Amino acid sequence: MNTPPLVTIFGGSGFLGRYIAQRMAHQGWRVRVAVRRPNEAMFVQTYGEVGQVIPIQANIRDDASTRAAIAGADVVVNCVGILSENSRQKFDAVQGDGAARIAKMAAKAGVSKFIHISSIGADADSDSKYLRSKATGEAAVLAAIPDAVILRPSVMFGSEDRFFNKFGTMSRYFPILPIVGADSKFQPVYVDDVAAAAVAAINSDASGIYELGGPDVETFRELMQRMLHVVRRKRFLINLPFKFARINAFFIEMWHKLTLGIVPLVLTRDQVKMLAHDNVVSKGAKTLADLGVDPTAMEAVLDRYLYRFRPQGQYTDLTSSAKNLRG
Repeated sequence: MNTPPLVTIFGGSGFLGRYIAQRMAHQGWRVRVAVRRPNEAMFVQTYGEVGQVIPIQANIRDDASTRAAIAGADVVVNCVGILSENSRQKFDAVQGDGAARIAKMAAKAGVSKFIHISSIGADADSDSKYLRSKATGEAAVLAAIPDAVILRPSVMFGSEDRFFNKFGTMSRYFPILPIVGADSKFQPVYVDDVAAAAVAAINSDASGIYELGGPDVETFRELMQRMLHVVRRKRFLINLPFKFARINAFFIEMWHKLTLGIVPLVLTRDQVKMLAHDNVVSKGAKTLADLGVDPTAMEAVLDRYLYRFRPQGQYTDLTSSAKNLRG
């Protein structure tokens, strides 16, 4: 009996990684989910048959555990990334050095395909540390594996996202929603479309860089208006000037450190820098279409998970209908 091929997914229990793991399991692959805390990733075992999807411990800053996670794999996918730094996790260490370590070891192990998740806007000359580290990681991957596939998604949305869910939560409690870069454009992409792109790349002779965006391009303000429409709430949207936003982010970072993380890191100075630029697919770039993926519109998905932020949750529409009947 032939043994099914094996894919190792670094960060395979994360927002994107879990969708890739599900799709690979459904195609019959054995899936190794490499994470720092496998005890928190046991849920991935339900994605396949008994023993098909296995979480294992691996830290991409450590040679031994990274090498062990790659051993025997036919394909390697790197989904590891951080949105903000803390005392132990730095952009360069995770998205630069970590990506380089995985790629070099994968090349040495002779994997047949390497997929690396980056970000639209990755640029070695960017004023953002996050985007510079993404560019460093891309360069390291291509140096080790020239035919690797690099996927650069725009803001990803889905039931576990930290974008619409974050602002949906805020809309519950605050009459005013402050936003930074209200006129900056985004091209949100459905997380499962990105997963489909990764799987398509694995199953084809694709190589190079792909920029992934959905069918809709909207400003930050328009995205917040869309979210508020879905959650049936009226809130004032206030655009914070970048200068004020940087000062505000400085104090948020300071209080986050002083309280040992009790105060959430809702905005950083590096994120303010990124919000000053559009986050859309570049002209001439290879896209989802080149991987055979038809992008999903936001309106087809947002209702599925943002309904819980409505005044009466899933019963909001029913309550409104009852009021109309009484009228």
